[in-house]
Amino acid sequence: MSVTPFMFGPWVIRNSEIFFESALSVALVNLKPVLPGHVLICPRRVVPRYYDLEDHEIADLWKSAKIVSKVIEKHFNGDGLTFAIQDGKNAGQTVPHVHIHIIPRQKTDYENTDQIYTEIEKEREPRTLETMAKEADELRVYFQ
Repeated sequence: MSVTPFMFGPWVIRNSEIFFESALSVALVNLKPVLPGHVLICPRRVVPRYYDLEDHEIADLWKSAKIVSKVIEKHFNGDGLTFAIQDGKNAGQTVPHVHIHIIPRQKTDYENTDQIYTEIEKEREPRTLETMAKEADELRVYFQ
């Protein structure tokens, strides 16, 4: 891993939480996942809003999301994926740094599949650094 330190908005993300890097983007495990395998893809540059990204950053961000999503879905036994961007405070964005949520889905997740959007908004307990590092280690092997 070459990112040291990586800033996710105002937060420092440890290398142990990062499992994928591209030229302009980083994938990290989520402190408060909605479902198992819920990860984030962020541009390296701290940019608060989607429209503030340069075109080449957008291309890299979505290419990274494509690469990571294929692995995440398989690793967590999903049969679908939810991609979400909360762009701005009134859209539910809590960290002022553009990021894509990738959430592996299974038929049994929720009775109403759109409930995932309500769940994204809910406050959840943070995971331990050890739990997050273990998950990142499991995922990192796919990208080495």
